[in-house]
Amino acid sequence: MKASTLLKLIGLLVVLVLAYAVYKLGWSVIEPKIEQRVDEIGLTPNQVAANGPLPGDVSLYAKELACQQQIPTPGYYPSLNGAEISDSERSGIFPCATFLGSHDRPNTVYAWRSADDYPGIAYINNRKPGELYIIGGEVPSPGDPLPAGPYLAKADAATGKQLWRTYFDNASASGWYIGNTNLNILDNGKLALSWSNNALLVDGDTGLILKVSPLPTGEAPAASSNFKHLTIAPDRTLIYKNQTRPAGCTGQGTLGIIKCIQDGMKMPNSVLVAVDPDTLEVLDKFQLPEPAPSPFIITKYHDKIALYVGMAESIRRYFWDPATKKLSADASWQIFPMQKGQTAATAPTVIGDWIVTQLNGAGSKEVSSSISAAHRDDAKKTQVIFPFGPMPPGGFSFAPPKAGADPENGMVYSADMGLGKVAGIMLDQTTGEMKTAFVVDDVSSTFQPVIGPKDKRVLLLTNAKQNVAKEPLMAAIFTNNYKEQLTWRDAATGRILAESDFFEPLTINSLTPPGFGGRVYFPTTAGKGFYVLQVMPKPAAGK
Repeated sequence: MKASTLLKLIGLLVVLVLAYAVYKLGWSVIEPKIEQRVDEIGLTPNQVAANGPLPGDVSLYAKELACQQQIPTPGYYPSLNGAEISDSERSGIFPCATFLGSHDRPNTVYAWRSADDYPGIAYINNRKPGELYIIGGEVPSPGDPLPAGPYLAKADAATGKQLWRTYFDNASASGWYIGNTNLNILDNGKLALSWSNNALLVDGDTGLILKVSPLPTGEAPAASSNFKHLTIAPDRTLIYKNQTRPAGCTGQGTLGIIKCIQDGMKMPNSVLVAVDPDTLEVLDKFQLPEPAPSPFIITKYHDKIALYVGMAESIRRYFWDPATKKLSADASWQIFPMQKGQTAATAPTVIGDWIVTQLNGAGSKEVSSSISAAHRDDAKKTQVIFPFGPMPPGGFSFAPPKAGADPENGMVYSADMGLGKVAGIMLDQTTGEMKTAFVVDDVSSTFQPVIGPKDKRVLLLTNAKQNVAKEPLMAAIFTNNYKEQLTWRDAATGRILAESDFFEPLTINSLTPPGFGGRVYFPTTAGKGFYVLQVMPKPAAGK
């Protein structure tokens, strides 16, 4: 071989080696940047600002937990959010939760999406700081009309990384009706749930199913019954109530029921069932005279344990007697507040001596939603307010969430998604008279949590924005063709303190529960898992 040819080969080899070295060294720098850029595609400004998981203010964890443990919640684990909505009264008040933002200057919202996917989330609860429990797989969506579930999962509270997941059913295999279910944590740390017509007890540490017990469905056919509603009485007894699906209705989930009701189909009557919290033995059952599509509440009436149940046409009181293990009706207390054209009452709310209820839970094209207040000692003492006035021409009223409340400040909150408004209402606890304090334009189908101390209450409201402005609202709801944000508002005036980006729709009629350290959880039905949100004062310019 000639010397010149050899030199050319050696030179070419050197070039190849150098090129390979540059490729390897350069790719080690370029690859992470490409991956980072891919990850950032589609992130909202709130997510870009967070740039990672949100632990909140960790210095507040112990303080918030100690604060909550000073608030009596008989039967429930004393956590920031150990019940589906605060407590057995479903008050929606979280006085120990923290708002980290400013009340008088601009704020910034930070957001991060859960590391793992949790399809069809209904509710999120916490037990100890760092723990999250998620119930899902029971909310159909256009992309997943029959999700696998229901399931219960435990996740890291900052990252959303799954620790375990326990499935209870798969409707594709069983052919069973799947509806929503509540999520409550017993005082011993175990989780009490239900699915279809079964009571369920789960180990909160491992996800192990400890006990399953069938529940009697009363007058409703088993295939049209789902024990969505569970509330824990002060003596720890589990009180279940079924949400019934109209005869002939084949829809899945809560929206399926609502659609069938709006089509004129009739629901079977519901039943109350009392269950032992440790053995899941059925202690008693009581057939209700009407369908009761919304949850109920449990509170004390003098020395009795009282259940207030909103139904299709009335609101009634029942008693649970721990001594005799019997449920009974209080025939002396019942009201019929619906005007002709209005629909179901939602779960009542307690404000002092007044039982307050939101109407039009299943929607109406005839009459606007209203709030009814009845005195617990005399049901004939009632007050009614239409916070949004009469129905506008061509209007539609749809108010599925229970009325929010702040008993300490005498405030009631009413959300009508169909009319696209939310009202703050002052209730005189002596007379029951109600006056509208504010009305804001806000499209929300969800509960209205109130957080923070009495003198600085913050109201959490979701707000939906349709992707197609002129599309009928209910069509957008049934197809998830909208986006939704969370707003933090001054609870006395409705003034916005902070507002998030718009994300995938929140699960309808769900809750944005507070977490430890100033965080809030935003479960989505059409997106990947849930978002962790945190508000902070907006940094000064140049910082």
